[in-house]
Amino acid sequence: MSRRSLLRALGAGAAGATLAGCGVPAAFVEPGDRAGHDSSATDHTLHFANWPLYIDTDDENESKRPTLDAFSKRTGISVTYTEEINDNDEFFGKISPALMNHQQTGRDLIVISDWMAARFVRLGWVQEMDRANQPNVATYLDPQLRTPAFDEGRRHSVPWQSGITGIAYNRKKLGREIRSTGDLWADDLRGRVTLLSGLDESFALLMQGNGVDITRWTADDFHTMCEQVEKRVRSKHIRRFTGNDYIKDLATGDVLACQAYSGDVIQLQADNPDIEFVVPEEGAELWAESLMIPNLARHKRNAEKLIDHYYEPEVAAELAAWVNYVCPVPAARDVLASAKDEETAALAEDPLIFPDDAMRERLAIARDITSEERMGFAKKWNAIVGL
Repeated sequence: MSRRSLLRALGAGAAGATLAGCGVPAAFVEPGDRAGHDSSATDHTLHFANWPLYIDTDDENESKRPTLDAFSKRTGISVTYTEEINDNDEFFGKISPALMNHQQTGRDLIVISDWMAARFVRLGWVQEMDRANQPNVATYLDPQLRTPAFDEGRRHSVPWQSGITGIAYNRKKLGREIRSTGDLWADDLRGRVTLLSGLDESFALLMQGNGVDITRWTADDFHTMCEQVEKRVRSKHIRRFTGNDYIKDLATGDVLACQAYSGDVIQLQADNPDIEFVVPEEGAELWAESLMIPNLARHKRNAEKLIDHYYEPEVAAELAAWVNYVCPVPAARDVLASAKDEETAALAEDPLIFPDDAMRERLAIARDITSEERMGFAKKWNAIVGL
């Protein structure tokens, strides 16, 4: 299952929304109850939970992770790294009983999508980081990612990687360019278009196609978007809704255009240069998946050091060269540009890893769906998608 494929059914998502929205007394944790005893000074360990295939590995030994190994060698901190996050809601269900009952999760550092990170912040389930321990974050974090609405000043979260939700299409088979979201609805694409099934992945780009400022979209904007999508489902213009399986449809030619993630398209282009990724004229969504320190983590300072390690431009460049998502450390671009390997150096010029100024002007971070909105919106969206 994709890192970005979530909200498959109303069940888990609605349960989380109910918990956050109804103010269950046992759920919210007051600021004074979030920090536990930090054993970092005497216990040089750290438990880091991440998604699969989301860190660099050694070409000859996949069990080795060069950037992580370099951190341990430099600091003496041993990292237990687990690839246990396959879905935001699933992971929420796994650790929420401990967090709502003021218990340790056994994890010092987690990576979750920003819409789920917003829920954790609202519930008071993550600790504020000490930027005095993170000079690289303070210096190098991409300015465009510094002020998400759900976490002012990024006090509780730091982007691990970022990305763009835009449009991918096969230019050769389509025989023309796609420049705007509205181009998806042309007659020659009837039955050859897919959209993402997850509400949080889909809504922003579709609203932007209507000229909506997604930093402050309204319920009316949401309902208008849903009515348009529902109409296109009935007319069979939209072939289906997908997770990351749109990659297969696009590669085989069953689909000519689709809603897509920038990082996936870079991989597709390696095998098929006819695949194009578009940030539409009306704009596209810039998103992040962020590092957070859960309440009562036993190694908070160690976790802060690891986060800062990944904000060294040289380390960020090494990670970016492997994962191919939008790098949250723009200074890593110069590091890659100076690489002796031509293929690595070329990554510095890829706007899907380092967006240029023209592209950045069309990128925006969407306002999060609030806890009060989520249940009703998810129910309406999932009925259209067929979940």
